This record gives sequence, structure tokens and C-alpha cells, in this order.
Amino acid sequence: MQSRIDWVDFAKGFCIVMVVMMHSTLGVEAYAGGQSWMHWVVEFAKPFRMPDFFLISGLFLARVIARDWQRYIDTKVVHFLYFYGLWMTIQFAFKAPGLLNEMGAAGLLKFYLFSYIEPFGTLWFIWLLPVFFVVTKLLRRVPALFVFAVAAALESAPVETGYTMIDEFAARYVYFFAGYWLARNWFTLAARAQEQPALAIAGLAVWAIANGVMVALGYASLPFFSLALGFAGAAAVVALSALLARVKWLDLLRYAGEHSIVVYLAFFLPMAATRTVLLKTGVVSDIGTVALIVTAAGVIAPLAFHWLVRGTRFDFLFVRPAFFRIQLRPRLQAAE
Repeated sequence: MQSRIDWVDFAKGFCIVMVVMMHSTLGVEAYAGGQSWMHWVVEFAKPFRMPDFFLISGLFLARVIARDWQRYIDTKVVHFLYFYGLWMTIQFAFKAPGLLNEMGAAGLLKFYLFSYIEPFGTLWFIWLLPVFFVVTKLLRRVPALFVFAVAAALESAPVETGYTMIDEFAARYVYFFAGYWLARNWFTLAARAQEQPALAIAGLAVWAIANGVMVALGYASLPFFSLALGFAGAAAVVALSALLARVKWLDLLRYAGEHSIVVYLAFFLPMAATRTVLLKTGVVSDIGTVALIVTAAGVIAPLAFHWLVRGTRFDFLFVRPAFFRIQLRPRLQAAE
């Protein structure tokens, strides 16, 4: 089996930390009734946070896209839908008591079933990934430049129907496809950053200033600007990740990236619990610091929990059992 590529894990680590940071910060600010200094960190990352996540998700697709449909559906559709169904149900169970008073039993059941069509809570990313995998395989014979151009046009439209499937597909597919189609270019960028670190650092400084200015001026969400900033930010994360892999700093970030799906699936509970404790006790007065602590808990706690349950009967939380495979096999497939 080929060893993991460190810079890719660093990039995935950046992605998952930024996602947890966004949910943590906005949640803390909503409960506290005000903005914090962490809000500006979240805003800075907004143009490239999800574009980079989807781009990295498409990087290795070329290795498996030629598989027969049965194997492909098993690893690229059933795999993610298993974790979505499981963790959506877990999240739903925690929120059900409050929703029951609001909706009643019949309404609650209807809402739960509808969550398989319209994603629930924080899990929309792994709900949407199988769609991207299937669409990309179906479009395999279509000229890649044409697919990219159409996807870029959809991102710049923008499309706003109110349905996650349609809206997020239009907004994100261009990055996933670019990760797949231009994978060699992203690996070349990482190699160049490692070969010329001084130039890479200078480029990152220019990008950080430009991204910050565009966000401050309100251009980040405008058509075409959002597309350009999305790709520029993704390139910056690739370069920065390559530099970190070169010097082997921040190994916890690499480890979080290696197990990014674990963090993504389980961060909601430690995030909510830590937020509640800190805000109710008032032990930390600055809400920006509260958001930072909540972010750390949202990343570290799932990794610790995963370590504790590994090899136990609770493995099914992060490992897809053979029973949920299209081709039943005795071994288990790890979530990460």
C-alpha cells in the first residue's frame, strides 16, 4: 500500500480546522449576541475554506474513476452515505427532544426522513460528495475543459434555489472537478513550493494581503471574484501545506488531516458542550477566546474519541462494517 502524502494531510487538516472554526465561532457569537476577533479569521478563510476542501477531495479520483460501477458505487457512494445516515441519526437524537415540542411526533419523523433528501446539520459535505463522484464518472468522456467551463459558469452565476443539492453543487463542483482534472498541477505546485520555500513564502504573503483586502472590501462573494479567490486560496493552502510537510512542523494538524472525516463526523457534540460550559460559567470572558477554545475542543475531542473506540465494538462509528458493503468482505474499511 502506498504511504500517505504528508502535504495532502496537512491541507486536509487546514480544511477541517477551518470548518470547525467557522461553526464554533458563529455558534459562540450567536449565543453571546456579539462578534469577536475570531469572526475576522473566519471571514478571511471564507473564500477558500470549502473550495479547498472539495478540491483536495478530488485529487486522487483519477486512480479509481475507471473502476467498474459496482466497486465505484461501493467506495464512493455507499461509503459516505453510511456515515451520513449514521451520524445524521446521532445528531438528530441529540436535537430531537427540542424539536419534538416544536413539531410533534409526526412532524419529527417527517423531518428525519426528509433529512436524507435535504442534509441535516453540519453533515452536508459528505452528503454531497457521492453526487460529485457519480457526476464526474458519468462525465468522464466529456471534454474536461468543457466540463470545467460549465462548472465555473455555475459557480459564478450564482445559483440560489434554496435546495442544498442544487445550490451547493453549482457553487462547489468546479473545485472538486479541478482537483481531479488538474491533480498533476496541484502536485507540481506543492513540489515547487518545497523546492523554492523563499519564493513560496513571498507568494503566500502577497496572497494573504490580497485575500484580506478583497474580503474587507466585500468583493469575496461577488461573481468571478469568488471563483478567483477560491482557487487562489486553495493554491495557497497547497503551498503552505507543502512547506509544513517539508519542515515537519505541526504534526497534530497533519494527524487531524489524516483523520479529517473523524473530526467532521463527530465535532458537533464536543463543540456544543464546550460552548455551553464556557458561556454559562463565564470562566472565560472574551468570546473570541471562547471560540478558539471551542474550536480546539471540536478538533481534538473527536480524535481522542476515535483513538479510544478503535478496535472495540464501537468501531462502527468510524469504520464501515462489511455488512454495509455492496460486495461483502470480512475486513472492514476505515473511515479515513
